[in-house]
Amino acid sequence: FWRFVLEFDEILKAAVMKYGKNQWSRIASLLHRKSAKQCKARWYEWLDPSIKKTEWSREEEEKLLHLAKLMPTQWRTIAPIIGRTAAQCLEHYEYLLDKAAQRENEDDVGDDPRKLKPGEIDPNPETKPARPDPVDMDEDELEMLSEARARLANTQGKKAKRKAREKQLEEARRLAALQKRRELRAAGIDIQKKRKKKRGVDYNAEIPFEKKPAQGFYDTSMELYDPLEPNFKRLRQQHLDGELRNEKEDHERKKDRQKIKKKKESDLPSAILQTSGVSEFTKKRSKLVLPAPQISDAELEEVVKLGQASEIARQTAEESGITNSASSALLSEYNVTNNSMALRTPKTPAAQDKILQEAQNLMALTNVDTPLKGGLNTPLHESDFSGVTPQRQVVQTPNTVLSTPFRTPSHGADGMTPHSGMTPKPSVGVTPLRTPLRDKLNINTEEGGMDYSDPSFAKHLQRESREQLRQGLMSLPVPKNDFEIVLPENAEKELEEAEVDESFVEDAAEIELRKQAARDAEREKELRQRHTAVQRDLPRPSEVNETILRPHNVEPPLTDLQQAEEIIKKEMITMIHFDCLHQPFSDALAKKGKGMGSSSNNTEHIAFLEKNPYEKVSEEELKKVCIELYVGTDRRLERLLLFCSYRFS
Repeated sequence: FWRFVLEFDEILKAAVMKYGKNQWSRIASLLHRKSAKQCKARWYEWLDPSIKKTEWSREEEEKLLHLAKLMPTQWRTIAPIIGRTAAQCLEHYEYLLDKAAQRENEDDVGDDPRKLKPGEIDPNPETKPARPDPVDMDEDELEMLSEARARLANTQGKKAKRKAREKQLEEARRLAALQKRRELRAAGIDIQKKRKKKRGVDYNAEIPFEKKPAQGFYDTSMELYDPLEPNFKRLRQQHLDGELRNEKEDHERKKDRQKIKKKKESDLPSAILQTSGVSEFTKKRSKLVLPAPQISDAELEEVVKLGQASEIARQTAEESGITNSASSALLSEYNVTNNSMALRTPKTPAAQDKILQEAQNLMALTNVDTPLKGGLNTPLHESDFSGVTPQRQVVQTPNTVLSTPFRTPSHGADGMTPHSGMTPKPSVGVTPLRTPLRDKLNINTEEGGMDYSDPSFAKHLQRESREQLRQGLMSLPVPKNDFEIVLPENAEKELEEAEVDESFVEDAAEIELRKQAARDAEREKELRQRHTAVQRDLPRPSEVNETILRPHNVEPPLTDLQQAEEIIKKEMITMIHFDCLHQPFSDALAKKGKGMGSSSNNTEHIAFLEKNPYEKVSEEELKKVCIELYVGTDRRLERLLLFCSYRFS
């Protein structure tokens, strides 16, 4: 297997552009001593523009080792998840395993363990970079190059010419037949084109059971399209064809020569390196990633100021010659720490290399003996299978200021010494706090050093306050639960006569609601006092017939029952006049509105009511009369009840 050279790669790219990615046998015929399988592998493993050839990042390495543990030897499945080719994944996986093996054996070898030794043949040359072109080519290679150039340049071969000739003959035959039919039609001979009838579906002419889909989501039949406005000043052949390929290459060469000339004038050494073909090796430094600080600059400045103030006071006391015990007790030495461990900078928690651990786990699983021997399982490092991507551990700088308790907890009231002579025992479940190192005089307030944003400190503070509350509640006396309830003598009077607060201002919305409720109640009461025919909106006469009344002076005179009947008739006529004037019927009112007699009718009603005034009756009187009428046992009143039904419900 020979490695590919730059010349082969360029020919392979041009062949793929012409023949596509399916005719690998035809593409392989252009290359010297290369099979179709090799050409296909070279394209999909190296020349494809979508292949990522940059250095492997740490996230990609972690994902590779994690997926290799989940799906061992399934590189075609792992490759698209990571975004690399299968050969790249396998090669880098073996590189990580070799690196882990060297780390275990403490063998510090600077060479790449996957590098070929002199004399070895690369079994996978398709995944390696191309070699430079040889200066002196063989005759076979020169012949292959000229043949490939001729074949790739020929865009119209014999088959294409034959197809074009057949198409031209078919078009000439169609035009001749069309001219013949036109001449016959002009001569009066109409020949209809016969079509062969087929029983069933003509699969060459139509699609069976075709359902034409809609043109789109929306109807575009009513849309108006603006016609294309061509530029008539640029209609030459050279403008339509565009710039030729050789002209583009000449233009690019001129631009390259101009760039090299400017670079020589400004930066001669780099231009010499570029023209000589020597690429300067430059490695970009990675960005330094540090955790966020947990102590702000203001807190550090405050600590420095406190130390400076204490030191100035101590120096002043020493210069004045005051060396008694009182001054030494008040001015404690803040520079001296209690132990030597506080002088050291706290270390970050030891973080292990996840990539190395995963590689060692995979090596241990690969080199497992047969399970028939028995014994313990292979010892592995701890790892998680919670997802495809392994979890990452964020390294944080430890903060001893926030983790150290501020002050020794007080067992007495207000932080005083407990009254018992013995050493107080710590309460159950409460961890005793330590004395702070930098607050010997107890001059700082406890709230000053609190950081409520720290969840551990907030939980500790809440637990301590809960314990103090429990201790205080336990010290309370036991309740007796002996109660006597005595009501005052004037309690009932106070409840009945509730005093109204004069300063209380009622809400305007409540006042409006109360007024609206009063108006609704008044309207309901008025509706109940109306006649039954008006309440039920029954048809009522618009013109009153007063001839139903009998004259008083007749012979023989009217009996008592007839006189009562006349009184009821008169009351009924008065009620009808009152209803026609105040609550006229809607249909009758609409009919009268079209004519001119509505005002005269109102005048008649008013004149009748002036002679016979209408007397309103209260609800209590109406109920009383209804009860007397319905309870009465005289059957002769049945006819009177028919007249009364107009008014009483």
